[in-house]
Amino acid sequence: MFLEKVFSEGLAHFSYVLGDNGRAAVIDPQVDVDIYLDIALENKCRITHVFETHRNEDFVSGSMELQHQTGADIYHGRQLAFQYGRSVKTGDRFEMGDLVLKILETPGHTYESVCLVVSDASIGDTPVAVFTGDTLFVGDVGRTDFFPDKAEEVAGLLYDSIFEKLIPLGDQVIIYPAHGAGSVCGVNMADREFSTIGVERMHNPVLQKTRKEDFVRYKVNERHYKPKYFKQMEKYNLEGPPVAFESKVWTPFTADELKERMQGGMVILDVRSAEACAGAHIPGSLVIPLEMIPAFAGYFLQYEQPIGLVVNDARQAEQADIYLGRLGYDTVQGYLESGMQEWETKGRRFDTISAVHVEILVDRIKAKEAFTLLDVRTIDEFESGHLPNATHIYVGELEDRIDEVPMDRPVTTFCGSGLRAVIAASILKRRNITEVEVCLGSMKACMSYACPVVKEETRG
Repeated sequence: MFLEKVFSEGLAHFSYVLGDNGRAAVIDPQVDVDIYLDIALENKCRITHVFETHRNEDFVSGSMELQHQTGADIYHGRQLAFQYGRSVKTGDRFEMGDLVLKILETPGHTYESVCLVVSDASIGDTPVAVFTGDTLFVGDVGRTDFFPDKAEEVAGLLYDSIFEKLIPLGDQVIIYPAHGAGSVCGVNMADREFSTIGVERMHNPVLQKTRKEDFVRYKVNERHYKPKYFKQMEKYNLEGPPVAFESKVWTPFTADELKERMQGGMVILDVRSAEACAGAHIPGSLVIPLEMIPAFAGYFLQYEQPIGLVVNDARQAEQADIYLGRLGYDTVQGYLESGMQEWETKGRRFDTISAVHVEILVDRIKAKEAFTLLDVRTIDEFESGHLPNATHIYVGELEDRIDEVPMDRPVTTFCGSGLRAVIAASILKRRNITEVEVCLGSMKACMSYACPVVKEETRG
């Protein structure tokens, strides 16, 4: 009997392979599925089952690709009309040697959400573990904002699923969630990947709201952001996600070729570090540092639009293509050969983003200089502490709210570390706001420097 966890960087997504006696199941697979095939091969197993705990919103499922390659059956909750696979209900049981998986319907995050309860037949029916999908996380619970017209109903369903179905499994049960810290599917997930029902019951802040009305009120008042690409993910994962995804960005472009393709409508995505992009980038390019692609590319890139990459090397291009593929973007056509150096030596025009140190930023604030300090963190981050007179617009909403940025004064972008701030600066540059600078280090730098921080009153 074995269990292996697969972590998708950026998405903070966990998928799992478990099996016994030559058969294995995969739970919530990502679209690049070779890793699951390798794990099954190492454990001398054949993948026979693929389970989806719910229709995922933040990445393309690899279930159909796994079925295509292994012949495995796909299973998901019965409360949504999936156009592939088979539906399951509470009490359905699946056996692989001594490994037993039992279905538990747990609506709340979505109506069709299910959890999989694990037991070991060699010791009896006592639950050993549970795969909780987006129902219960380590330190948090699933978001319930996908049905705004039924906000109280779905929050109540989540309460029932957790307190009447999961907690009664027993304190000893290990939980295996579908996401960890950094995922957009929760708010305050703990920065550890393991827990038990007992530990969560005692220490998960949301589970301390044991009265249903308090739990529902808390969930209804949560504030989440919904990237535009979620709609495409929901469509893919309902109708059947693409099959046979593979990284394929191996075409190096010369500066002249890239310029020609830009004129033909290609969007240029610069995935180098914030510091490198600020130093020199192609005018009009969208800057998203590599590690930020999973969380933010879906706010700004259009499907079907050709994508050209600016990278440090081919390996970085390949990783960017994998990240984009997990979000359903399959239009990457190549990358700039030799990076920005060739662009510069060809005499092509390049742009820069001035960088400002927090010490200078604080001096400006104290001197009441006329500039816009644009804080692009989440609203919860902003309210927990921000610099005086800062303007708040979340980076994912900046394109749609660009008119709220004053055009008559310089703009300094600010976030938690500088990564989101450089994305925001590139968006402003793309919209012809030229007097833009980025505060590298941003709030983390403020923690090492005596920045004046303003905190909002706690919401009731």
